[in-house]
Amino acid sequence: MERISETLFGLIMALTFICSLGVATGASVNVQTLLIGALGCNLAWGIVDGGLYLLARINDRGDKLLTLRAIRQAPNPETARRVIANALSPELVALLPPDQIDLMRQKLQQSPEPSGGRGLTTRDWTGALGICLLSFLSTFPVVIPFLLLSDARLALRVSYAIAIVMLFGCGYVFGVRSGLRPWAAGLAMVAVGSALVGVAVALGG
Repeated sequence: MERISETLFGLIMALTFICSLGVATGASVNVQTLLIGALGCNLAWGIVDGGLYLLARINDRGDKLLTLRAIRQAPNPETARRVIANALSPELVALLPPDQIDLMRQKLQQSPEPSGGRGLTTRDWTGALGICLLSFLSTFPVVIPFLLLSDARLALRVSYAIAIVMLFGCGYVFGVRSGLRPWAAGLAMVAVGSALVGVAVALGG
């Protein structure tokens, strides 16, 4: 889902830029300006999103350490069990018998202190780089027509067509991963993505 989201963010931003420039310049689209703007916009967003991912990783790791500390320092077993239940999904808690949660409490209280801390790992940095590249690379399919076609109007139409196919692909995969009808999810994603781009363009890009 994170990969689908990043692809959608990059695609929608690139489309917003291209549509705004197309509306502003009409047939006389400056290809160089379009390419630099679209690629630069998504590269900047990729860097920002990678940074936010690192912050989220720090927060997630710190939240787990705080939960473990709360279980260890609980004044009584009932409080510790409540902390464990709050950390788990409601569906899982409903399936676990009380003795299993109590066994988890005992094991967590007896386990050694984790050594990792809240610092970032190599995997975190790799994930941030992957997010940045995914957002940046999702721009290329919609700008390639401007590199291959000399007619700016035709390049815009081909770019829009590629974007529609990419939106449908993201929606199709989302439908598969979410248990929805893939074709319906793909068409819905095209409609939603187009609407979001239209709103962004109408509000100034």
